[in-house]
Amino acid sequence: MGTDDTRPTAERAAEPEPTLSDAEREALHEVELGLEWVQRAQGCLLEFHHATGHGMDHLYRAEEVLRTAGHDELADAIRTDLLPHGVVDEDRWSYDVVENFQETLLAETRSLERRVRRDLADGERHVRERRQERAWKRRADERE
Repeated sequence: MGTDDTRPTAERAAEPEPTLSDAEREALHEVELGLEWVQRAQGCLLEFHHATGHGMDHLYRAEEVLRTAGHDELADAIRTDLLPHGVVDEDRWSYDVVENFQETLLAETRSLERRVRRDLADGERHVRERRQERAWKRRADERE
């Protein structure tokens, strides 16, 4: 049975540290960091998706203003060439890129991270950080 990740961090921090070799602890830490960076990449993709959407909203408004100002050819270029165009090719919009990333790389990385934690540390998260936290707290207590 794995660790209950819903318990408060302080409660989990008080438990004994899983018995891991230095190599296992380092591997677990690297997998956790890998997941964190892939999650950050998702954030960048969401930012890209939102920025693209805002840009397209402005172009949509520009189409109306250009048409009102009598510049139908320029308005038509926005309407037919830019607004329906995808970000990767003509058909893949930014939401599609985000969804594909979430359903493939992000989901697979999360799954692997859970598997590594389960197999190496009984599901415990941030084993290396907890070890450092305990060491620093002991060090602070020694000073008192």
